[in-house]
Amino acid sequence: MNKKLILESGEVFYGEGFGADIDTAGEVVFNTGMTGYQELISDPSYCGQIVCMTYPLIGNYGINRDDYESIEPAIKGLIVKELCDLPSNFRSQLSLDELFKKKNLSGISGIDTRKLTRLLRSKGAVKGKIVSSEADDATVIAELRATSFPTDQIARVSTKTSYANPGRGFKVVLIDFGAKLGIIRELSQRNCDITVVSHNITAEEILLISPDGIMLSNGPGDPQDVPHAHETVRKLLGKIPIFGICMGHQVIGLACGAKTFKLKFGHRGGNHPVLDLKANKVSITSQNHGYAIDQESLKHTDLVETHIALNDGTNEGVRHKIHPCFSVQYHPEASPGPEDANYLFDDFIQMMEDFKKKSLPYL
Repeated sequence: MNKKLILESGEVFYGEGFGADIDTAGEVVFNTGMTGYQELISDPSYCGQIVCMTYPLIGNYGINRDDYESIEPAIKGLIVKELCDLPSNFRSQLSLDELFKKKNLSGISGIDTRKLTRLLRSKGAVKGKIVSSEADDATVIAELRATSFPTDQIARVSTKTSYANPGRGFKVVLIDFGAKLGIIRELSQRNCDITVVSHNITAEEILLISPDGIMLSNGPGDPQDVPHAHETVRKLLGKIPIFGICMGHQVIGLACGAKTFKLKFGHRGGNHPVLDLKANKVSITSQNHGYAIDQESLKHTDLVETHIALNDGTNEGVRHKIHPCFSVQYHPEASPGPEDANYLFDDFIQMMEDFKKKSLPYL
């Protein structure tokens, strides 16, 4: 299939299509990870996005049954320099092309991904569309410019029905903004009794479950699009320990009076250095976000900055001054990626233990 990628800014990249022979449009972003394309494709946080992989060879170890981060992918498309048609790995069951055909996803290979990445770093994330090479450029560009970014990504990927992942340890409610299975795996390894609930659950409904802790998951889009979640967190602060990741981190910030803003081109990849300000220790982290908490706005809240990104100095973590609540912008569950920040789940367990010892009632 002869395909091309057209950006709203007017640039056109010609290549070869793979996967389903369909047109697909979305926000074009880049990911700097060398591995982990299967987890990336199935990460709900990429809902509505077409991802450009900066590593030049993708698909060389195939697709297996174990590395999915969700049942159905929410990504709109994938852009690679070179697609491997003959993967070699003892776990491989499908090629990337075969997966995309089965899931009705569209990708494009053979384009200059370095040039595209430099363009995105310069202009920021833009809307784009993978179309047939015969499509009219001007028509597609006009269509892209007339289309707004969606605001319902979290509603699309969040669970519609609550479900349980039983354990014999602390009872944790996981609010699903687009949760990766890696979060459930980490909590399960610590024997937590997990109840996964929809993004629009109320504080009153959570209190009826009587959990020992609340986990706010990752998710796609703008954190300001879910004001109901901010209100839920505000009502729960001080009543139940809270740990937030990525979107959950931003929701905590907004619930406590901070502000968020859209990054020019976001942080996406498994190689981002983050400094723990208290320990003065650097962790290499896995990240996937397009928004960040405004550090200046933290000065007018009860939140303290705990982590910063060393690449650009933006906020990567906060802790509440009074209540048992902390969050990070990156992914300590690291699926895939480094496990430097894995200890944060242990910190969450310790926070629940300490809170329970105080025997404070749920009011």
